[in-house]
Amino acid sequence: MYMSETGAETRPLVRQLPDPTTASNVRYNPSLAELRELAADDETTTEFGSPSYVSEYRSRSSDRTKNTVDADFFEHDHELVTEAIDLAGERELVCVDRLMGRHPEATFCCRLFVPVEHARIALAWANLFEPTDGREPDLYTVQLPDHDETAIRVMPDESFTAVLGSDYTGEAKKSFLRMFMFRIKEQGGLGLHAGSKRVRVRDEDDELRTVGQVFMGLSATGKSTLTSHGCWLEDPEDATMLQDDVCGLLPDGSVPGSEGKGLFIKTIGLGEDEQPELYEAATDESAILENVAVDDDGTVHFDEDRYTANSRAIIQRDQLESADDEIDLERMDQVFFITRNPLMPPVAKLNDEQAAVAFMLGESIETSAGDPSRAGESIRVVGTNPFIMGPEGEEGNIFQDLIDELDAECFVINTGYLGAKSKDIGVTESVTVLTETARGTIEWTDDDRTGLTIPESVPGLDIEEYYVPDHVEDYDDAVADLRAERRAYLEQFDELRDEIKDAVY
Repeated sequence: MYMSETGAETRPLVRQLPDPTTASNVRYNPSLAELRELAADDETTTEFGSPSYVSEYRSRSSDRTKNTVDADFFEHDHELVTEAIDLAGERELVCVDRLMGRHPEATFCCRLFVPVEHARIALAWANLFEPTDGREPDLYTVQLPDHDETAIRVMPDESFTAVLGSDYTGEAKKSFLRMFMFRIKEQGGLGLHAGSKRVRVRDEDDELRTVGQVFMGLSATGKSTLTSHGCWLEDPEDATMLQDDVCGLLPDGSVPGSEGKGLFIKTIGLGEDEQPELYEAATDESAILENVAVDDDGTVHFDEDRYTANSRAIIQRDQLESADDEIDLERMDQVFFITRNPLMPPVAKLNDEQAAVAFMLGESIETSAGDPSRAGESIRVVGTNPFIMGPEGEEGNIFQDLIDELDAECFVINTGYLGAKSKDIGVTESVTVLTETARGTIEWTDDDRTGLTIPESVPGLDIEEYYVPDHVEDYDDAVADLRAERRAYLEQFDELRDEIKDAVY
């Protein structure tokens, strides 16, 4: 039941939304072609025949977002929610239902309401998730971009999110994915801001082995690139992408996916050479571009941040050769924490406690997808997941328990550079590391100076050229300062076990 700002108990919140099948102000489940037609006034048609749109808001309004798990809702918060509900009954809207997930324990029907004049949001969002099978909705979002206040209010117990004052498609997408992760945690698992991949390779004994890999990283760290990369493998070896952005980790080790139809990828600097599959999908007529530099004649410039460095494309899974038909990973065998910390080696192997530390640190760089004003700064985000609801320290404990039970291997992988940009770690190097890790052909050594378990040899890579102390002046002092910072950071999480805090690397 919903408690109004006066304290009076009313009927369940989502039951106050209009029934789209009967409401005169709602166009229910229009086709994708109809949605594109409704958004025609906002479209610039690209040279590839795909639609391109420019939004007023170009990133998530994280500083304007509140949820009832982590914050008290005051009178004004309740007024915002009530206003969203009331306006949904008055405005001319489109309503789209889609299924998020396919796993029997992790499938939710999602219902999105947006004003007709912002149909492009519904079009983009509908291309990420699969059509519904007619079941009743589990989760609801009302997005009203022209509201005079920007506010995102999340009510997990009511299965409802109000997105007010932002026309960014990412708000609609993440409103449901945030709920997906929360529901997985309620089942004893964990929601992961992660990509998932199934790799089939020949091991050191020339036997075929199948490995389930999961990649945890913030936007713009290379998560999509590594997850979707085919690893240059040839039959019978192969690498197939299952999910690109948000997954669950269930206690049985399975990793249910969320998005079954499309991917929401960053396009700034997207190139045909290093990211051929993503480039091909983004230049297909089925793609939808958002805030990409597109000239009036339709010419596309992926390398230009005309509107934002957070330019995006919704691409279709069936346009990616490396995308599997399935979105669920049967079992998580290896976890990679993607960082851009210049004091970290190209890859290091972690024990369970260190892996929980890596999960809690979530070290990366701020991107234009999160806070454009801080883009490029070093940041820490627990689980590399800005969408956690509930105590963050609790998530670190759950993660340690799960990987211990599953006996999963964990690694930290640096996709940036070493030291003061003295040694770049490119896609080729990172993909080589991933492939050889899957094969089990890397020889590891416990390195006293770095205090890490690092590769002694990697087939196809001169790993000795990437020894971090050789690229950092005053390395010992720098890494001592880093560890002190990390310890201080972890101390803020009261729920986090001491054994994890003591495992700082």
